[in-house]
Amino acid sequence: MKDINELIKQLKSHSILDRKKAASELGSLGDPKAGAPLIKTLKDQNPHVRSDAAFSLGLLAYKGAASHLIDLLNDEDKYVRKSAAKALGMLKSKEAVGALINALDDPIDIVRKSAVRTLGILKDKRAIPAVQKALGDTSGVVRIAAKESYKLLNE
Repeated sequence: MKDINELIKQLKSHSILDRKKAASELGSLGDPKAGAPLIKTLKDQNPHVRSDAAFSLGLLAYKGAASHLIDLLNDEDKYVRKSAAKALGMLKSKEAVGALINALDDPIDIVRKSAVRTLGILKDKRAIPAVQKALGDTSGVVRIAAKESYKLLNE
């Protein structure tokens, strides 16, 4: 594993693979110093880099990332949206509840699954009607996640 300063520098590499690897590794280091550079990386032109940066911010539990991750729930790429939803759960970001509820209308089931799972993790009662509706989702993976979340919300 590389030094944190090397990895932060690598986030600006011309190589997509180098940027993606750096974004991923920075989350594993657990050093909050990586938070601000990863937030800048959420604007990378490559969706794989943005997705890894979002997930790494969740791993870091970097509180300053919540509003940026909420914005990513509207990203053009489904994997970025999925990673943003997961990261918001890792952050325990209650401010994301409304945006996560909206994400339950995403056309992609992996995004809806991550959003409904995160709503369960957050245990915010405002999400109960939306999670209840997700119990009838067209996708089985979403319905399973909704069932788990519904239990969590009603504990």
